Amino acid sequence: MYEVRFWGVRGSIATPGAAWARYGGNTSCIEVRAGAHHFILDGGTGLRPLGASLAGQTGLDLHLLLTHTHVDHLCGIPFFAPLYEKSNRVTMWAGHLADGTTLRDVLDDYMAAPLFPIRPGVFSAQIRTPRFKAGETIDVGLRVRTAPLRHPNGATGYRFDGPGGSLAYVTDTEHIPGQPDESVLALIDGADTVIYDCTYTDEEFPRFVGWGHSTWQEGVRLCDRAGVRRLVIFHHDPGHDDAFMDAVAAEADAMRPGTLVAREGDVLTVGAT
Repeated sequence: MYEVRFWGVRGSIATPGAAWARYGGNTSCIEVRAGAHHFILDGGTGLRPLGASLAGQTGLDLHLLLTHTHVDHLCGIPFFAPLYEKSNRVTMWAGHLADGTTLRDVLDDYMAAPLFPIRPGVFSAQIRTPRFKAGETIDVGLRVRTAPLRHPNGATGYRFDGPGGSLAYVTDTEHIPGQPDESVLALIDGADTVIYDCTYTDEEFPRFVGWGHSTWQEGVRLCDRAGVRRLVIFHHDPGHDDAFMDAVAAEADAMRPGTLVAREGDVLTVGAT
C-alpha cells in the first residue's frame, strides 16, 4: 500500500494568487510512503513545504526521483531542509541525462553565479546520485520500473509495484494524436493509479505541439486502453485557474468516473486498504 501526498501539482512555473488557491500553485512534487520506504517524485517548489514538514527529523533515508531537470522540477532542491542535516541520506535519481552529464553537473550549473548565491557544497546531508538510463529498473528499496518519455531534453516515467498495489507517475510527456505511446502504455498497464501529465485540453493542444506536454483526454484514452483503475490529472497549466480546473474535473469524471484532479494537500491511498 502506498500513501501519496501532493505538495505541488502545477506545471511550468509556480502560480500564486487567490484564483489558484484551491488546486494550488506550487510546481511538481509528490511524496510517496510505502511502509518504511520514503520517496519523493520531482523537486519543484512543492519540495520546500515538504522539507519544512520534515525539518528537525534526523537519520532520514530519502529517494528523490526526478522526471527531468527543467527548472520547474528542480528549483525546490536548494530549499529542501533535510539536505542541511548531516545524518540524513538523500539519493537523487535522474535517467534522462546524456553525453556524460551527471545530476551533480546539473546542480553545480544551477546553483552557480549569476543564477544562485550558494553552491551545492552547502548541503551537509549524505547525497548520492546513481546513474541509470530511462527504461531500466532501479532499486530504491523497492524495485521501480522506468520508461523514457517524449519531452524536450528527455524525461523519465516511474512505476512502483508491490504486494499492495501499483502506482505510475508519468509527467512531462507529449503524445502524438491518434498514436498512443506504447512505452507509456507498457509502463501503466493494469496500474491501480496513474498520475499523468494533463497540462492541456485536446482543444488547446495543437497550439503547443513541441512543448512536451499532453492532455487530460489523452490520459483518459491511455488509461482506458491500459486497464488502469484510477487516473489522476496532474501538472496543471499555470493559466488554468480554479474555475477552469473545476470544469475539467466535472468533464473528466463524466468521461471516466473516478478520475481525480490533483490538489495540493491531497492524500491518496493506493492499493489495499
